[in-house]
Amino acid sequence: MNRWPGWGRLPAPGPARVLRPELRSAPIDLAGAAPVLAFGRGRSYGDVCQNSGGVLVDTSGLDRWMDFDPHSGVLRCEAGVRLRDILQLAVPRGWFLPVTPGTREVTVGGAIANDVHGKNHHDAGSFGHHLRCFELLRSSGERMLCSPRHNPAWFAATIGGLGLTGLLTWAELQLAPVCNDFMLVHTRRFRSLEEFWEINDACMAQWPYTVAWVDCVARGAAQGRGVYMAARHAPPQERLPPWRERRRSMPLVPPLSLVNAVSLRAFNTLYWHRSRTQDELLHYVAYFHPLDSIAHWNRIYGPRGFYQYQCVVPPPSMREAVAELLRRIARSGQGSFLAVLKTFGERPSLGMLSFPRPGATLALDFPNRGQATTRLFEDLDAVVRQAGGALYPAKDARMPAAMFAAGYPQAQRFEGYLDPAFGSDFWRRVRA
Repeated sequence: MNRWPGWGRLPAPGPARVLRPELRSAPIDLAGAAPVLAFGRGRSYGDVCQNSGGVLVDTSGLDRWMDFDPHSGVLRCEAGVRLRDILQLAVPRGWFLPVTPGTREVTVGGAIANDVHGKNHHDAGSFGHHLRCFELLRSSGERMLCSPRHNPAWFAATIGGLGLTGLLTWAELQLAPVCNDFMLVHTRRFRSLEEFWEINDACMAQWPYTVAWVDCVARGAAQGRGVYMAARHAPPQERLPPWRERRRSMPLVPPLSLVNAVSLRAFNTLYWHRSRTQDELLHYVAYFHPLDSIAHWNRIYGPRGFYQYQCVVPPPSMREAVAELLRRIARSGQGSFLAVLKTFGERPSLGMLSFPRPGATLALDFPNRGQATTRLFEDLDAVVRQAGGALYPAKDARMPAAMFAAGYPQAQRFEGYLDPAFGSDFWRRVRA
C-alpha cells in the first residue's frame, strides 16, 4: 500500500494499492478491487487524484506514441504521455498544443479528466475542444471509442469527468501550427482592477493568450494592481534569441513555510515595481511553464503543505466579486506569489463537469495555516456562491458538497455515466 499525496502536499491520504499496466491492449482487471482511480503525474493539487483504501492505476507505463501526421498535426498517443513529451515531439515539427495549462508535467489522460484550460480560452476553448476521439476502458472490460460522433454522451461525461467514467487508454487530438518555439509577449503594469478590465477587454480582442498577475496583499490605493501579459506565437524570425532551460530544484522541505506575510509583501512589491511595459520574445516555456524549471517547488510551503483556491465568477457579477475576493484576501494577510487573474471566453465547455465557463477566474496558493486558512476559504466561498460561481475540482481539497452541487448542476446527470468500480476521495467528499 502506498500514500501518494496531491501536489499541495497536504496531510497524506489513506493508503492505496497501486496497479501499473504496461500495455494498453492487455487485459486490465479494473473490477477486482474497487474502488479504482487512474493516476497520472499527481499534479492535481488536492484529492481529485487520491483514492484512500482503493486502487490507483498508475498510467506512467502507458506512454507510447501511436501515430503522428506532421502535415495535419493530428496526434494519437497513449493516455500516460505527458504534455512535455508532446511539445518536445511537435514543436520542432511546427506544431504546438492547442491548449496548455501552467505545467507540462500533466498527462494527456489527466488533461482530459480535468478538461484543463490555458491562457487562450477566449480564443481556443479548453482541452476537450481539440479532442478528436479517445478509448475508454470500463471495469466490465468493454472498450468504448468516444468522439463527437461515436458515443457522444460518454465523450461529454469523460471530458472533465475527473477520471470516474473508466480508464482512458489513448486519445487523438488536433495540434495547432506554429513557426518556432518562441512567443511575442506584451507586458504592462496596471494600477487598479478598473485598469485591468480596460486592458483585458482591449487585449482579448487582439491577443490569443492573456493572463495577469495580481498583488494579492496590496491594500488601499494599491489594491488590485498587477502585471498583464498578453502573447501570441512568434512569426518566422531570421534570428531567434538563444535559450536554454535552467533547471533548479527545491532540495528539501523547510521546517516552516517560506511564504509568509513578510516575504510575500517584499516579493510582490519588488515584482510590481520592476515590471515595465515592453514587447519581447520569450521561449514558450518561460511564458507558459516557468515553474516547471524549479523541481519540487511545492516544497517551499513547508511540512503542512498548501491549498490552491481557484474560482470562476460569471460576467454579470465578476467585477464586483473579484474586487471583494481581493479585499478579503488582503485583509487576511494570507496569499501567495502566484495570484493569477484571467477571463474565460464564451465558448461552452463540452464536458458535463468542466470548470471553464464565461467569466473571470482567480487562482491563488495559500500556505496551510489550519483554521485560519479554513476560515478564509469559507469567507471567499460566500462571495463566489453569491456571485453564482464555482470552484475548480482539479485544484480543490476542501470544497463543501453544497458548493459543488451549486457550481456543477449537471452532476446528477453525470452520475449515470460513472463506472461502478471507480471512485475518488474527492467524489466521496462532495457527493456523500
